[in-house]
Amino acid sequence: MRRRNELLHTPSLMEARLTESARPAAKPLRANASARKSVPAKPKLGLALAGGGPLGAMYEIGVLMALDESLNGLDLNDMDVYVGVSAGSFITAGLANKLSPAEIFQLFIENKTTDKPGGGKTTALKPEVFLRPAFREYLRRAAMVPPLVVKAVFDFAAQKLRHPLKAAAIESFAPLARALPTGVFENDAIRRFLHRAFSQPGRTDDFRKLGTKLYSIATDLDTGESVRFGGPGFDHIPISQAVQASAALPGLFPPVEIDGHHFVDGALKKTLNASVALEAGAQLVICVNPLVPFDARYARRKGGKQLEKLTEGGLLTVLSQTFRAIIHSRMHVGLQKYVTQYKDRDVVLFEPAKDDAEIFFTNIFSYASRKRVCEHAYQRTRLDLLKRRHELEPIFARHGISLDLAALRDQRRTLDYGLFKRNRHVPKDERIHATSHDLSDAITELEQFVARSRR
Repeated sequence: MRRRNELLHTPSLMEARLTESARPAAKPLRANASARKSVPAKPKLGLALAGGGPLGAMYEIGVLMALDESLNGLDLNDMDVYVGVSAGSFITAGLANKLSPAEIFQLFIENKTTDKPGGGKTTALKPEVFLRPAFREYLRRAAMVPPLVVKAVFDFAAQKLRHPLKAAAIESFAPLARALPTGVFENDAIRRFLHRAFSQPGRTDDFRKLGTKLYSIATDLDTGESVRFGGPGFDHIPISQAVQASAALPGLFPPVEIDGHHFVDGALKKTLNASVALEAGAQLVICVNPLVPFDARYARRKGGKQLEKLTEGGLLTVLSQTFRAIIHSRMHVGLQKYVTQYKDRDVVLFEPAKDDAEIFFTNIFSYASRKRVCEHAYQRTRLDLLKRRHELEPIFARHGISLDLAALRDQRRTLDYGLFKRNRHVPKDERIHATSHDLSDAITELEQFVARSRR
């Protein structure tokens, strides 16, 4: 008998089991009630994608491609609620605009222009779009240097006159730091690209015109508060600009000014924001988090050939581990709260394994490795779904979703395998092979049940 409200966690897949059943109990029949056939309501589904820079987007696309071909009854373009943070906001905005996972893969990973049915084309997003220097920010800050220098010189001279023996140079010239750019790369090109993509026939750059709920999460720089673009009071902002603000990682991109306020990366406040989808009524929320701390000791025990100590990797490795540990811990605190706050909901989280060196040691801002990382995430997610099928099948079944075991067991599948078009005709020998696997699984489960009963 499964325990209610249990929280299951594996190295690469955590599922927050919040209830034994999401369906309301059947009402007793009344003698004078007319005989009417009840039609079960369609489960309300949500998707929440966390941030993680370009690496995070690559990982999330790979995961979504695996889910798209492996889960029958799930349409990633027909979710009721989409929540995106930082890099995740790019992908959720595309899905809400009916860009299929395969089209997103072509645009972001393969850099191929896609044709829109009914007319229009979406040009691929080239990596150099993210790497354009923020010249306007440089010039704006450079213009601040002369008056700041003059003020610093006068302050220094005044300090020397009042306190001749005091070294006041550092204090006097400290305000020069205000002339430092707030970002290295320009992010307005990202907004322009998304605006063009969402202006094609059948798509929209307006939250209010979508047929579903979409939230892009950003942080108000001046207050530190989280803002839900797409929500009340913030749905008039163009989707492209909201995504630009959500992904404005401090230090890398300048803050985005909207209605007199400045916004930066949404992950500064919360990692995943799955609660936004739960508050909107989603009964099942599928979450993807690309960044987890690396367990070097565990990796070595499993035969990994990584660093003996992460300090050997230098400053960037130490900072990466620190950042991942902070956001991962914060995220799991939030997931634990859902167990009590949303007892009638299910939350399923996909994330890399704690010994996944491929994800950890890949540069978070690397574009050259995008297809390799995406393929890696795709294959790992397929493996996770197969390993965890006994926990996941009853959860997904409550929401009309089932696992395509034949697809999961097909070891020939790769990202290029038919562009994820499902092959509904399964050869006879594959059906027999899949049936033998199911029979073997059933026997194993029976043996485990008997062993537990004898304890």
